[in-house]
Amino acid sequence: MSIKVKDVNYTYAENTAYEIHALKDINLEIPDGQFIGLIGHTGSGKSTLVQHLNGLIRATGGRIYFNGRDIYGENFSMKELRSKVGLVFQYPEHQLFEIDVLSDVCFGPKNLGCSREEAERKAREALRMVGMGEEYDKSSPFELSGGQKRRVAIAGVLAMEPEVLILDEPTAGLDPRGRDEILDQIERLQKERGITVILVSHSMEDVARYVDRIIVMDHGQVRFDDAPAAVFRHYKELEEIGLAAPQMTYLMHALREKGADVDTDAATVKEAADAIERWLRNRLG
Repeated sequence: MSIKVKDVNYTYAENTAYEIHALKDINLEIPDGQFIGLIGHTGSGKSTLVQHLNGLIRATGGRIYFNGRDIYGENFSMKELRSKVGLVFQYPEHQLFEIDVLSDVCFGPKNLGCSREEAERKAREALRMVGMGEEYDKSSPFELSGGQKRRVAIAGVLAMEPEVLILDEPTAGLDPRGRDEILDQIERLQKERGITVILVSHSMEDVARYVDRIIVMDHGQVRFDDAPAAVFRHYKELEEIGLAAPQMTYLMHALREKGADVDTDAATVKEAADAIERWLRNRLG
C-alpha cells in the first residue's frame, strides 16, 4: 500500500476567529500504480488534501502512512517523502526559478545527492518524456509558453523519479490540443513506469477519459470514492454540490429517456459512440 490516510483533519487558523475546517475525518487508501482523479468544487479541500500527502501541510488530527510508515513519526524523513511523492502545483511559475530549463530540472536530483552528470542525465530524460526537445535546454523557463512551463514543472518532479505524481490542475488555461498532449503524456508515463498518479481537475471529460478511480471532495469530506462509471451515476447529486458529469453522460441519459436502450455509463465520446453503435446494430438485427 503506497499511501494511507487515517482520520485526517485539518483546520486553518485553529483557535482563532478565522478558523476554517478544511478537512474532516478523511480516510483513504491509495495503492501503487493507480490513476486517480480528485474532483470537487472550489474550497472543497482538494488542494489542502494533496499537500498533506507529501508533508507540505501537517494534519491537525489523524495520521498519514507512506509505504507503511507514519510520516509524522520521529525518525521519518520528509525530504525522502518529497522525493517519492512529487507535487506539481497549478501555477508552474511557483516551481521555476533557475536560469535555464536544464538547470531547473536538475535542481531536484542534485538536492537528492546526485552528481552533476547524473542530475543532467535524469533531467534530460525527464524533459524528453514530457516532449521538451534539447533545443529548450538552455532556454529561460520564464520565456516559455504556459504549456511549456507546465511540461518543465512536471519534468522537474519526474527527474526525482517519484513513486507518486500529484498534478494540481495541470491543464488550467491551456487550449484543447495542449491539454490533450500533456494528459496523454502523463497517461503514457503512468503506464510505462507504473507510478501512482493523482490528477486534481475541474474537467469531468478529462477525468472520465484517463482515470481508474474518482474521489469527490465536498466541504472537506469525501463524498464519493469509486470507479468513474459508478461516480457519474450520481450526476444529480454531483450537480447539487456544484459539479457536473461529463457531457456524454447527459447525452446517454437523454437518449435513454427517448426510448433508446443505450448504456448510460458511457462517459467519453468513444464509449458513447460504441454504445450507440451497439444499440443501432441490435435494433436493426
